[in-house]
Amino acid sequence: MGRLDNKVAIVTGGSKGIGAAVAKKFIEEGAKVVLTARKMDEGQKVADQLGDNAIFIQQDVARKGDWDRVIRQTVQVFGKLNIVVNNAGIAEYADIEKTDAEIWDKTIDVNLTGTMWGTKLGIEAMKNNGEKNSIINMSSIEGLIGDPDLFAYNASKGGVRLLTKSAALDCARKGYDIRVNTIHPGYVSTPLVDNLVKDDPKTNDHLVSLHPMGRLGKPEEIANLALYLASDESSFSTGSEFVADGGYTAQ
Repeated sequence: MGRLDNKVAIVTGGSKGIGAAVAKKFIEEGAKVVLTARKMDEGQKVADQLGDNAIFIQQDVARKGDWDRVIRQTVQVFGKLNIVVNNAGIAEYADIEKTDAEIWDKTIDVNLTGTMWGTKLGIEAMKNNGEKNSIINMSSIEGLIGDPDLFAYNASKGGVRLLTKSAALDCARKGYDIRVNTIHPGYVSTPLVDNLVKDDPKTNDHLVSLHPMGRLGKPEEIANLALYLASDESSFSTGSEFVADGGYTAQ
């Protein structure tokens, strides 16, 4: 307990799945958390469950104006910002021939552009606060390897991986006390994965078979990794990839 005492965090996509698990874990360890999502009812319900150290703000992560508002309100309510977890994401099964403009644009907007704004504006908000800070960008194993049926998702998560490295190097050379890293989960039991497999139950069995540990991940397991990166324990880690995939990419 107390690994995030006196820290203030923003967690996007915080209304369910990994984001909700991260918000819960951070609060358990002493942080104050602003969780964001598009759906007001879902997000407010999670914030209410987490208690006085959590608030919910509705946000479209692809919009700079929404980011400006979220960061401004975070500082107004909690006094500062130390941690940004760019977790909001979408995915749709489509190979390159099936990927149309709508699939491409919305995937890049949320997964890559949203992460860009969260990283850029997070740095601006934290660079002169005199404290240790951390930006955690949720990539995927699909940011490390290819999948013929996740064309736009591969592009977005691969972009998140290298965007993160560039930002980490920039912060380091400028002397900002801001670490920037990526987490690369395998398939995790979340609403996002449920949506991918909803039309074909055999797909779930296939996804499980891809992981040598014989199961999908749990949101709490990814939250534990985010906790390490958010805490000062990871003070020598920046521009790095942290993989939690049940052995998927070891094969």
